Amino acid sequence: MAFLRVVSPYEQTPALRGEGVYLRAPMIADYAPWAELRENSRNFLTPWEPFWPQDDLSRGAFKRRLRRYNRDIRDDRAYPFFIFRSADSQIVGGVTISNIRRAVAQTCSVGYWVGEPFAAQGHMSAAIGALIPFIFGHLVLHRIEAACLPHNQPSMGLLTKMGFEREGYARRYLKINGEWQDHVLFALIAEDFGV
Repeated sequence: MAFLRVVSPYEQTPALRGEGVYLRAPMIADYAPWAELRENSRNFLTPWEPFWPQDDLSRGAFKRRLRRYNRDIRDDRAYPFFIFRSADSQIVGGVTISNIRRAVAQTCSVGYWVGEPFAAQGHMSAAIGALIPFIFGHLVLHRIEAACLPHNQPSMGLLTKMGFEREGYARRYLKINGEWQDHVLFALIAEDFGV
């Protein structure tokens, strides 16, 4: 008698490879290195991110995060990835495809973070470079949107380097670190990427 096993959406999301990095869906085994990197990078990250809940780095919160990720992948709403350095499988950050809109839009948003010890080393460029073909090829979306704070020069430089075009300015667009803040809007469309 064969036993049937339900395959989770995590297992169906492919690992992506970029120059010196690989991306894969988060797993429970990632909790300790993820929490350590986030805690050690707290002061570096909090100016650029939504407010961190009190229990954000707890094991329980991480398990809830994984359940939400699993639902999002299953429902084709979002695809979260952790970024690992290929040489030693050290977690260096994360990137999430979110706000997927199908029908006539065929659009998503991309958000990302990198731990302080790994900033400005090319890991995020490599990760975004691996993510773009996945979005246009595997997910068959037409448009990728990204937003960053107007004073986040490294993020704007990254998006420009990766071929994103600046499209506008959104006032009080996202609540970052507890305050509604303006954002610069960027986008990349499939034709820009040669698809």
